Amino acid sequence: MPLKNLVSVTIVTYNSGRFIKRCLESILEQKYADLEVVVVDNASTDGTVDILEPFADRVRIYYNDKNLGFAAAQNQAIELAKGDWILTLNPDVLLHTNFIQALVDAGNLDPKVGTVCGKLLSIRPTFDLPEKQLIDSTGIYFTPMLRHLDRGSLEVDTGHYTNHEYVFGATAAAALYRRTMIEDIAIGGEFFDSDFFVYREDADVAWRAQLLGWRCLYTPLARGYHVRAVLPGNRRALPAAINMHSVKNRFMMRVKNISWDLYRRNFVSITTRDLVVFAACLVREHSSLKAFWYVAKNFRSMLEKRAEIMRRKRVSDEYIASWFRYQPVSHPAPKPSVKALARAAARVRSARG
Repeated sequence: MPLKNLVSVTIVTYNSGRFIKRCLESILEQKYADLEVVVVDNASTDGTVDILEPFADRVRIYYNDKNLGFAAAQNQAIELAKGDWILTLNPDVLLHTNFIQALVDAGNLDPKVGTVCGKLLSIRPTFDLPEKQLIDSTGIYFTPMLRHLDRGSLEVDTGHYTNHEYVFGATAAAALYRRTMIEDIAIGGEFFDSDFFVYREDADVAWRAQLLGWRCLYTPLARGYHVRAVLPGNRRALPAAINMHSVKNRFMMRVKNISWDLYRRNFVSITTRDLVVFAACLVREHSSLKAFWYVAKNFRSMLEKRAEIMRRKRVSDEYIASWFRYQPVSHPAPKPSVKALARAAARVRSARG
């Protein structure tokens, strides 16, 4: 049984030696008391294992014999975790010391919130701050072309995004998920779809959570830093396997989650983008053509997942369609008052006994 108010930080490492030490140090310096850290290593070969070993007395570490992919390994970590809240975290993330406390405070104010995210800022791979501070993410949003993007990505941080807001979803680089929601929206016992392997699994979860009536809350009080490797403009610099999974998962996510109403409303935009993606694979990115074979091969299993999602759908087509815009959509959320935060803290203290 999950432990109330315990936050389980789940991290998947795969050749993450460049980042993981600093990441773990920032977690262990958090002001939030009820905390556990679960690390699943996907058969790293770059010395990550040696870096993890000194943390073994403070962190639960599990080693896989092969690379299962981010989605499956995160599911594994979540299954091993004991917390009522799960914070999925990438190894290339650094957190301010009050990051977790701010997320939990926000999540405790609204039981309909299943996901909470904060303000992630960009940081160099050396973990040095850039001359101009850029935003990495303040949540994710979808366009009518079914592209999912990070809200505020690459904007100069001028102190904006200061309001508590409901957004479509959160990047799994640093997302706090309520255990109740994880169990509610799991399909076939999986929170993240292991068929995705890597990339877009967080957007898939966000879409499914919205369909099943859960909210995602952005709080500006939680701040951290993220080394962003995958951006829309740097596709040619990415490994071919990542690009292939990106194409594959775009179509898998759609088959599982899109309603006929949403498809009808955005048919022209969706079809235009599909043609661009297919043409790019044919002309330039030949290694991604296998994505279409994978989708065709697994089409029946995706339809089965889709049937389960649509059977449990709890919101209207109009509501879902309202989120798919070319500009980020957000809705005002009540700003926590001092009294509200005090009440939330009191509930936590009471639960601890």
